[in-house]
Amino acid sequence: MARNLWIGKPGLLREISQAARSWDRSPDLNVTEFRSLEGQSTLVAPPLTTRRMKLSFEWLEPEDAQHLVRLARRVSGPGMLGRNTYAGGSVVVLDPVSVNLLDPLQAAGQSRHIRGGDHWFTATGDITLRPSSGDVFTGDCKDATSALGWRHGTWTGWPVAPGMNVSWMVPPEWDPALSTAQLDWKALDGSYLSTAMASGTVVSGAAPAEAAFVTPVGRPGATGATALAGACLTIGETPFAYALGDGCPPMAVTGLTDTPAPRLPYRNIGIDLVEVRGAAN
Repeated sequence: MARNLWIGKPGLLREISQAARSWDRSPDLNVTEFRSLEGQSTLVAPPLTTRRMKLSFEWLEPEDAQHLVRLARRVSGPGMLGRNTYAGGSVVVLDPVSVNLLDPLQAAGQSRHIRGGDHWFTATGDITLRPSSGDVFTGDCKDATSALGWRHGTWTGWPVAPGMNVSWMVPPEWDPALSTAQLDWKALDGSYLSTAMASGTVVSGAAPAEAAFVTPVGRPGATGATALAGACLTIGETPFAYALGDGCPPMAVTGLTDTPAPRLPYRNIGIDLVEVRGAAN
């Protein structure tokens, strides 16, 4: 993953090159424990966990500080990286630790959707998705020219910034002699821009000008059963098979501290974020 933090609205990502003084990315597990009179414990845990993040910066550059404050206060306008845009909705966070930007279940070839529609779609041709043993999904490819796309679930693709280097590895069980990996670059409105494509299981490419999203796509190149587990989408790093999916969920700012540093115009900034749903715009 890129070693610097990227944060902002879709299409308005800003790189924060300064390392955070403190950084907590522990998920909210929501595990509740009930203890009986006999001393036995019963645990109740939801099937999904929520990502949380707390970042604290000391002596942050004024431009970076203003960007974070704008996100927290939902202030739009030309000063926000030079673009007038809607101030509400969710925030993109690409943190330096995330190796695989796919959803955790998606990276493992699993889905809570009965047909896997939340994680994959048939881009071209004829591929039928169905769960296999252990609820791991496979694809039944009826046309060797078929292409399978990975779906973000909230945005039209995974958020990127122009010039950002993105690497994509299709499921490692695909035959490298037959398969093709590709990255479809899209504008902020979801319109198609261009494609980076390579024979084999891995492709890398730099996001072109005006790119705001990327959609990873794979072509198995053969008919029959197609594995879906083990794919990896990463930024600024070499992808590797079966990497844990950290996801790239929409997040909302829930807290902000803004303290002027001892030497102006530097600022001490703390920002809290939580994963949200239904706030994609």
